[in-house]
Amino acid sequence: MSTANLTTASPASESHALGDNEVNPMASVSERLQAETTAVRLKIHWPSVRKTLSTDQTRQAAGTFDADTKSVSASKKLLDTNHPAFRAATAVRKQAADHWKANTLPYTEPGMRLIKRVDVPTFDVFMTSVRAELNEAVEQLELHFDELIDQARERLGDLFDPADYDMNLHRLFGIEWDYPSCNPPEYLLQVSPQLYYSECSRVQRRFDEAVKLAEQAFADELEQLVTHLGERLRGDGGDSPKVFRDTAVTNLTEFLDRFQRLNIRSDDQLDLLVADARRIVGGVVPQQLRDQSELRQRVATELSRVEASLEGWMTERPRRSILRRSR
Repeated sequence: MSTANLTTASPASESHALGDNEVNPMASVSERLQAETTAVRLKIHWPSVRKTLSTDQTRQAAGTFDADTKSVSASKKLLDTNHPAFRAATAVRKQAADHWKANTLPYTEPGMRLIKRVDVPTFDVFMTSVRAELNEAVEQLELHFDELIDQARERLGDLFDPADYDMNLHRLFGIEWDYPSCNPPEYLLQVSPQLYYSECSRVQRRFDEAVKLAEQAFADELEQLVTHLGERLRGDGGDSPKVFRDTAVTNLTEFLDRFQRLNIRSDDQLDLLVADARRIVGGVVPQQLRDQSELRQRVATELSRVEASLEGWMTERPRRSILRRSR
């Protein structure tokens, strides 16, 4: 069984002088981020659907092509992942991972992301619901599991091995999440104050980097969405505008809403670029862009300006300090 680690981080250290919900008005952006967020780690347990062939089987496969065994690797597919029952379970897994990513900010620790503390109760309710959905999907998969094994037996021939299949599916599938602390343990202050404050500084540096990661992630996604929609509206590479899906517009508007919810208010210029994009596409529906050529041209032109400004922002970014005091 393989385990996918998707994580969210908790705040590095908290001010003892302020209440849990208070933020020092003179705090830096990274200190404010640390005070307003906590960590959440998502773990998705999923069965391996492929298995490496044994040495003898690999040697046999290599012999078919007169190849050196050391230069050949081979595996067998244990289950038909396109079966509707398996795809239903996969859809639930995607729903969990997508929600985790869409409602959190990146962090430096692998498998960890930052979630605003005020969002934790809602996140917890949603993930509990998704876990229940996965359990239901696994129960449906169990009803078809014998069918899937029979298909595998027929498809794999001599490579089929019943020992490859665990009939207890609820042991293989699962969704877990927790909220690990990024802070150094309090007892360390009593054991070694020097080490404790050194750890506090290390955590603060991680939140400094988390600010940069959040800014870059927002800018990269905005650039991708603005560029894609602009190209479709302008018809780049052709004589006429291209046909585009509604998602070219709705994905951008959903990003703008998500930015507003998760914005860490660390960069005025980036905030203005997002606000500009919101003004350009605000209230515009995809069909209007298809039917009204003048509107289509205006939106395309203004998006090109945002795109150019974003490129300039990214070029200048290494020279700018993101640890400005909060306003």
